[in-house]
Amino acid sequence: MPEHATTVDRAPATSPGETRTVLEEAARILGEDRVLRPRDEADESRLLGPNTSLFRSRRVAAVLRPATAEQVAEIVGLFSRTPDSGSLHTVSTGRNWGLGSREPAQDGATVLDLGGLDRVRELDLDAGWAVIEPGVTQGGLSRLLEGTPRITNVTVSAASTSVLGNALDRGVGLRGQRTEDLAGLEVILPGGERVRVGWWPAPGRTAPLYPHGLGPSALPLFVQSNLGVVTAAVVRLPPRPEAVRVTRLTFHHADLAAVTDTVRRWVAQGLTRGVPRIYDPAAARSYGGDGNACMAHLPVDGTPASVEALTSVLTDEAHRCGLFTGVSSTEGTDPGHPLHEITGLVERAYAGDPDLADRLFEDKMGVPAHEVDSAAGFLFFLPLLPFAGDAVARADGLLREVAEETGVRLSATLHLLGPDLIDCVVAMKFAHETEAAERAHRALDRLYAAYAAAGFTPYRLDVDHAGERDALAPDPAAVALTRRLKALLDPNDAIAPGRYR
Repeated sequence: MPEHATTVDRAPATSPGETRTVLEEAARILGEDRVLRPRDEADESRLLGPNTSLFRSRRVAAVLRPATAEQVAEIVGLFSRTPDSGSLHTVSTGRNWGLGSREPAQDGATVLDLGGLDRVRELDLDAGWAVIEPGVTQGGLSRLLEGTPRITNVTVSAASTSVLGNALDRGVGLRGQRTEDLAGLEVILPGGERVRVGWWPAPGRTAPLYPHGLGPSALPLFVQSNLGVVTAAVVRLPPRPEAVRVTRLTFHHADLAAVTDTVRRWVAQGLTRGVPRIYDPAAARSYGGDGNACMAHLPVDGTPASVEALTSVLTDEAHRCGLFTGVSSTEGTDPGHPLHEITGLVERAYAGDPDLADRLFEDKMGVPAHEVDSAAGFLFFLPLLPFAGDAVARADGLLREVAEETGVRLSATLHLLGPDLIDCVVAMKFAHETEAAERAHRALDRLYAAYAAAGFTPYRLDVDHAGERDALAPDPAAVALTRRLKALLDPNDAIAPGRYR
């Protein structure tokens, strides 16, 4: 395992006897078949299995698999009882790949696996919302919406990934930031109380979906949060576009800054919809690139006529500016084009239909989704950048410096989240063995340090960097405020100690 990982904070000591008592009570609630316990002390670090990033395997007291929100409330109540009861680390489908998979931030936690809560409780296609549980996957929800006037905001990850788990960690879909999809949350507070924050459907209620309500909104408190356990959410379902087209542009790496500024103008003026993306040469390989050129995907959706008109404007602008070595908007519609299948998958994803067979995902990862943790080596680093050519060029230069220093293969994809903000997704692939993992983790540490010094801070943290929040926070008083809330709501530190602490 990576050498540096031994510096991760351990959880405060608890009473083994009290934790055993709590787990016995949990087994009576759930049934022994839904409780996984370590056979011996050595097994505590093997209970969760491998993780694709080769983070240090934390010691785990047990894995609990509730089937209902009511059972979750009882379990949370048990663990909140005393400071010695132990703590809970919650996962949805456990596919937080590149950031820790199922691993807690600290040793000694009991993992609360909510994958069995997999119902779509309610669905309103007219108003555009669904009430989903943490185990609902983007593949499952998209199948349910097939042939309807609504879609889900999918990511480019596997079909088996959780919609809600990703949204709660501020993931980004192809339609926008998934936090913006959250209209209401059902939360189990420490002690076992259930509250519903934001907008929630009720019999006979005709009020339109509006998450903010009256007075202070509690909904954002439970995003990237250890203040409660989320058991369901109201998620927005965007209208299904009548047509989607993706314009594909290729360009020289040396022109990255100029292309960024040019594309920013197009985004600001509404010539592209959803989340356009720019790929460096390494990332572009997955979409038919030759490994030497950068690539951009600019989606347009709407009525067939509007898509045709905007695509024509985009391609005219791209030809006229002279920055691009290739401009194409017909790959997805031309069965004879060599990139027809890849572009078709990309266009369908922008239209809310994920690649259920995971063809692009498997091509990128080299293994099927169910083998990622056991066979692939993979890390994520996720900073935010200003949407400006000079900032992107600076970030790209830092990436190349780290790659050269460490010898680790790095790739970067820029998600363009409006005219002012970029989500930069840096992926590190490495052989799934100790020496390669140690180099990759050194590269990750260097990226955290170099990007923070340049003012580019991450918006998601992996389990080994959970303690970076203090160093990265713009205002220590704001962090102190959230810790006062934690002490008030969860005085016995029952929920995810150390996670975004």
